[in-house]
Amino acid sequence: MTDALYEIGRRTGVHALINSVSGRPSVESLHFIGLSLLIGAVGLYDLRMLGLARGVPMGALHRLIPWGVGGYVLNVATGLLFVTSAPDQYLYNPAFQVKLALMAVAGLNVLFFYRFVFRRVVGSLADDRAPAAARVAAAVSLACWIGVIVCGRLITYYRPPYHWCWWC
Repeated sequence: MTDALYEIGRRTGVHALINSVSGRPSVESLHFIGLSLLIGAVGLYDLRMLGLARGVPMGALHRLIPWGVGGYVLNVATGLLFVTSAPDQYLYNPAFQVKLALMAVAGLNVLFFYRFVFRRVVGSLADDRAPAAARVAAAVSLACWIGVIVCGRLITYYRPPYHWCWWC
């Protein structure tokens, strides 16, 4: 898999882009902008469900979620650029693996939220307290996204040698 990803990165020019003078800083900046959009929108909504800013209707904050989704898409796109530029630096990296696992948990959490809880939350009045299931989903979401941020920062500290990843 590493060889295939590296070859994709080389053939598409991603490897050259990321390793150019302005390529990595530009893609890193876009990745950070995506993260800011994601955490800004989803984090605010989660904090509101946990009880902060009760004067703000949850439906009004929910209108920010498309910005968070856009930030997530931007992060996935820029993240793929990083992975295809140096797959061996990511695939065997325990911080990257935990980051992906946390993103998967966050994804399952969002599916749970929109399938079972959302209708009871979005119609809430400004001072309403979110249902317990919504508060749990919000806490899981915040924990996952904070973990994703921490693991993203730790990726640079866990570069191969491959013995750092004892389960690889």
